[in-house]
Amino acid sequence: MPKITLLLVDDHQLILDAWTFLLNNDERFKVVGTARDANAVFEMITPLRPNVVLCDINLLPVDGIEVTRKIRKLSPAAKIIGVSVHNIPAYTRKMIEAGASGYVTKNSPVEELKKAIVEVHEGRKFICNEIKEKLAESELIDEPETRVAKLTGKELDIINSVKEGLSSKEIANKLHIALKTVEVHRYNILKKLHLRNTAALVNFINLQGL
Repeated sequence: MPKITLLLVDDHQLILDAWTFLLNNDERFKVVGTARDANAVFEMITPLRPNVVLCDINLLPVDGIEVTRKIRKLSPAAKIIGVSVHNIPAYTRKMIEAGASGYVTKNSPVEELKKAIVEVHEGRKFICNEIKEKLAESELIDEPETRVAKLTGKELDIINSVKEGLSSKEIANKLHIALKTVEVHRYNILKKLHLRNTAALVNFINLQGL
């Protein structure tokens, strides 16, 4: 039976090495390439033609959500699994909307990651248990969760930067976008979350655990 070929995408070499070791030691899988940024992915995806791409969503200069959209154009047959430290359902929704077939967090056990690879390769969707639990909680509770779900991937990146205490200028430098673009994103974030100012946003971030 042919092995499932994999392209691994993460900006940390240690993560790539660990994934490569774990997956290549399973006879069902073969890692055919690794990439640490979006540009490397775009160069590799067509010649390698992997069955499945494991893609971290926190990439630069283009985030994993945009990378997923581009992969869908360059290699439509490739299945994509979003991988992140974040267990926020909004990230999952954005990745699925962009064309991913699955989503796991970096808290997921290795066997759950392997199950995700097999499931999406066979044409099914896969969401890890941690995210499923969060989704179930949000349906029971939550208007704030509904508001967060409206945010784009870039707006979520802006929120993470605000949480780090960065100014708009520092965020622009970090994300390689114009200062005016950052200000537009910040305005849209406040509007979508029904908040008045940055102080209210910081409080919301802390309350929601974003």
